[in-house]
Amino acid sequence: MSPQATLYEQDFERWTQAQVDLLRQGRVDRLDIDHLIAELEEMGKSSLRTLESRFIILIAHLLKWQFQLDTLAAQWKEFEGKSWRKTIIEQRAQLRFLIDKAPSLKSSLELAREEAYLPARRLAIKETGMPPETFPAECPYSVNELLDEDFLPTEQP
Repeated sequence: MSPQATLYEQDFERWTQAQVDLLRQGRVDRLDIDHLIAELEEMGKSSLRTLESRFIILIAHLLKWQFQLDTLAAQWKEFEGKSWRKTIIEQRAQLRFLIDKAPSLKSSLELAREEAYLPARRLAIKETGMPPETFPAECPYSVNELLDEDFLPTEQP
């Protein structure tokens, strides 16, 4: 195992700084190429996981809004779904920020929406206690609706 690979295993932060120093010095022959490739690949996956995570929370709250808001509002006159609306607004703001910082993620939005739906549906089922058949088997919201700051779904009959 090379000294750089050993450093990677023992002290990741120090390894990172050493790789930066080697790059700045133009000493590419000393770089820990295998671990650098793995870390760069992981960085790309991390952005996609963040996108999916934001979609999970957003979709779960939109499902609760669509399928539970009227029921709760009828039970408790003061219930207006304000905390849900705040979460929806926050997730959309975070998604816009993420996409602005990494515009290449736009090409992954549809895949992230699809990947996020089942976990979001499970979350909505757990949080509401409503039967699974209450919620659609497939995501009822398009990417455009998910990112549209004015979109809130209406309750289904």
